[in-house]
Amino acid sequence: MFLQQDNRLVYAYDAEKLWIEPWGPNALRVRATKAREMPAEDWALLKPPATGTAARIDVSPDSACIANGKIKAVVSKLGKLTVWHAEKGELLLEEYARNRRDVRDPKCSALEVEAREFRPVPGREDYHLTMRFESVDPAEKLFGMGQYQQPLFDLKGADLELAQRNSQASVPFLLSSRGYGLLWNNPAVGRAVLGRNVMTFEAYSTAALDYWVVAGDTPAEIVEAYADATGKVPMMPEYGLGFWQCKLRYQTQEELLGVAREYRRRGLPLDLIVVDFFHWPLQGDWKFDPAYWPDPDAMVRELRDMQVELMVSIWPTVDRRCENYAEMVERGLLIRVDRGVRIALDFQGETVHADFTHPEARRYVWDKVRRNYYAKGIKVFWLDEAEPEYAAYDFDNYRYHLGPNARIGNLYPAEYARAFYEGLRAEGHEQIVNLVRCAWAGSQRYGALVWSGDVASSWASFRSQLAAGLHMGIAGLPWWTTDIGGFHGGDPADEAFRELFVRWFQWGAFCPVFRLHGDREPPQPPMGTTGGAACRSGAANEVWSYGERVFAICKKYMAIRERLRPYTRQLMQQAHARGSPVMRPLFYEFPEDPRCWETGEQYMFGPKYLCCPVMRPGVSSMTVYLPRGARWVGMEGGDQFDGGQTVEVACPIDYMPVFERVGVEEAQIWLSGVAEVTRLTGTNVE
Repeated sequence: MFLQQDNRLVYAYDAEKLWIEPWGPNALRVRATKAREMPAEDWALLKPPATGTAARIDVSPDSACIANGKIKAVVSKLGKLTVWHAEKGELLLEEYARNRRDVRDPKCSALEVEAREFRPVPGREDYHLTMRFESVDPAEKLFGMGQYQQPLFDLKGADLELAQRNSQASVPFLLSSRGYGLLWNNPAVGRAVLGRNVMTFEAYSTAALDYWVVAGDTPAEIVEAYADATGKVPMMPEYGLGFWQCKLRYQTQEELLGVAREYRRRGLPLDLIVVDFFHWPLQGDWKFDPAYWPDPDAMVRELRDMQVELMVSIWPTVDRRCENYAEMVERGLLIRVDRGVRIALDFQGETVHADFTHPEARRYVWDKVRRNYYAKGIKVFWLDEAEPEYAAYDFDNYRYHLGPNARIGNLYPAEYARAFYEGLRAEGHEQIVNLVRCAWAGSQRYGALVWSGDVASSWASFRSQLAAGLHMGIAGLPWWTTDIGGFHGGDPADEAFRELFVRWFQWGAFCPVFRLHGDREPPQPPMGTTGGAACRSGAANEVWSYGERVFAICKKYMAIRERLRPYTRQLMQQAHARGSPVMRPLFYEFPEDPRCWETGEQYMFGPKYLCCPVMRPGVSSMTVYLPRGARWVGMEGGDQFDGGQTVEVACPIDYMPVFERVGVEEAQIWLSGVAEVTRLTGTNVE
């Protein structure tokens, strides 16, 4: 049965209701359920359709059609859905169903597989939902979906867990080379299999199917439409454009100030420095331990005098022994467990996480942070453990204010970022950025700068981070960064690690945020026995910690980043205004060049700079593809090349190949080669 309800096409058959309605230009929202009523939740907070957006709806006995600009959906009388580019007449999506309801259907089959499968979860009102699509074109290429620790550029054929883990962020928006984008608007734990034969999305516990699909003629049009629907980042503050210094971990106030003073003594650019975790007495106290941080107000004042911003690490974990635990339990502000002892993480204490899906918990934690940090002049926060990280990822065991983890758990990092965004907004701030270790769809509107978590200090890990950064940009998160050099291990005295560190540092200068962090070897002795001092620190991790040759190269790339500041500022303005990624796959700028859809080890830093990170050891030259339709100038030597060809480029240890696209004048920034950088820095790197 077909119905038209105002601007919505409704299909009903037996217990199922299917809703399709326009949701922004060239986009449709598709929902279905077998519950009594369609759930009202809109998990990604999609903007409602603009006033006056009217769909074209046609109903006949055999089918119904709804069209909105460039997109059109057709539903057969038996409920099968296809999605089309309305202007080009091209099929974009087709549901995968194999049954014998219509024996005249060319895809009639005895398999009895439903496109929209609602399998009841015993003991609950929820369903195990599976949504199946045909693979209309096995050569289709897919990008986005968030951050996964794998090197794949084209995700066609990938099997992805829809769940949050340390170094994994499920942001289920994908971009297709066929000209559509699709958001799986469901925060349930599940799975996506982007197969060459069938593409499936699963939610293990949910009440409804909900996805949003948009048609567009270019990748930029699709990504910007998604940003319009789910939100855009604020404007990046000025301190986000330069160099950030961090390590695991500065143990005392004087140690941190000594590092900042040394950067200034050496004449090095430094925009921000970080107080990492376990600067507190106990997890959940959300305050400085006075034994090791005796005068934070004076520390902040001295850093401000040096024009260095201070970021402070926040953990959502609450230790049973801390001063806030009893009150938070009484008020229902902590995550619960359905079985066993209420301990979710056992690192340096027996802890459970604040429940940021609860509005009262968001306000409670922010109030503690406001009094103990913000009141001292600190307005940038490192929201660690944001997945949240569990000692055991038993997703079916944890329960939040908004529902079971299995049903809504992927939303947690967005709600965590929301707590600090809303707190800072209430204090009058607009340019808000907080470093967050996970994200979901819409996190960007809360000022989330996502980093890729506790990744290995290895070449294989390095390669996976590039893939992660490019996919995150497509998935709507233009602010993204890594721990330069990787997090786990790495000895600054080891020549092999120094090579990896240099190549990662060079790449870091062309990432959205340029940030040094890591847990280096060997561990340092603890500074004491009380409070956070029980958590040991890693070895030194400043740019001068790796020897003079490495220091000279770091200094060179810090100077390059400073020269890029006006250009990077404009990229951040584009991200704020349009949702444009800062790191872009080549196809984002050159969608008509087929090679650009296949080249994943190079990328564009905005529209102007083609970056070619060196991601293997012992490399002194590399082959670079220059996209067609442009002329290119090499960063070193100034040689010009026509696009549409590959060139062999030297890449000694002090140089990462970068090419400038001729004629892009967003900013008058010119990377003029080693000689000019040497003149600016006073450093000879040869």
